[in-house]
This record gives sequence, structure tokens and C-alpha cells, in this order.
Amino acid sequence: MLRRPCPECGFDTNSFARDDVAGMILANAASWQELLTGSGDVRTRPEPGKWSPLEYACHVRDVLRIYDLRLQLMLTQDDPSFENWDQDATAVIECYGAQDPAPVAKRLTEQARILAARFSTVSGGQWHRTGTRSDGAHFTVESFARYFIHDPIHHLYDATGVRHAG
Repeated sequence: MLRRPCPECGFDTNSFARDDVAGMILANAASWQELLTGSGDVRTRPEPGKWSPLEYACHVRDVLRIYDLRLQLMLTQDDPSFENWDQDATAVIECYGAQDPAPVAKRLTEQARILAARFSTVSGGQWHRTGTRSDGAHFTVESFARYFIHDPIHHLYDATGVRHAG
């Protein structure tokens, strides 16, 4: 996703300044808030094997938390390794589809504010600090930010069918 626009959601990770990530996180969280607190059905899966909007929102909430922890590590340790996170197992264990949308929306927004605040403190050489995922993928804080922001944007597309406007 870091080399070209996503063929599904249309998001281009190279179309914005790295300093824009914090604002993008907050804008995305606002869209999830609207979706989860609106009058539409967020619990029904649109087809077998595809999560419901609520399940995607739970995943995004958790992604925000995980990425905040990883960003903290990258900013405070030299080239940390990130523990594996099994998102599918988490979805089952946490019963994503049975959660109440209102608290999910609230927590997603809180997590977004925390991560956006942390990204807003990154400056200068911190963008070049590194970390390594358990599968060996190596990131700088900048590539990590660009890789990360695609996830909540793509999942909003998964939940709504609306491609990213750019």
C-alpha cells in the first residue's frame, strides 16, 4: 500500500504530508462516530466472510490502540520489535459483533485522540526512527504512519462502500 493507491478503497498513502496524519486520524474517527451512532444497521454482515460495520469499527478501535503502543515504542526505544497481534482471534475473543455500538464509537474516538496527539508530537529526526514487525517488516515512523492510516480508511470503505475521496 505504500507504493500505489489501494485498488479497493482508492487511498494513496503518498498523497499527503506526514504531518497530516494526526488530523486524518481524527477525521476518520468522526466518520466512524457518525456511522455507529446513526440510524442504520451496523450489526448485519453484508455477506458471508465480510465483517459488519460494527465489527470493522471494533477492529479499528483496537488498531488505534495497538498502533499507539507501537508508536510509543518507536519513539522511546531503538528499533523495537512489535509483538504479533492476531486480529482475527481478537475479533472472536472480544465478540466484536455483539458489542454495543455507542461505547465502541466512544472508545474509538478516545483512542483516535490519543494516537493523533502522539503523532502530533513527532518532529524532525523522530520521523526516521525505526521499528520492526514480527513478520520482519521494517518501518520508519513516517512509513509506519502512512501504512497505519490506510487501515482505518480502508475499513471505513469496507463498512460503507464509499471510496476515499483523496
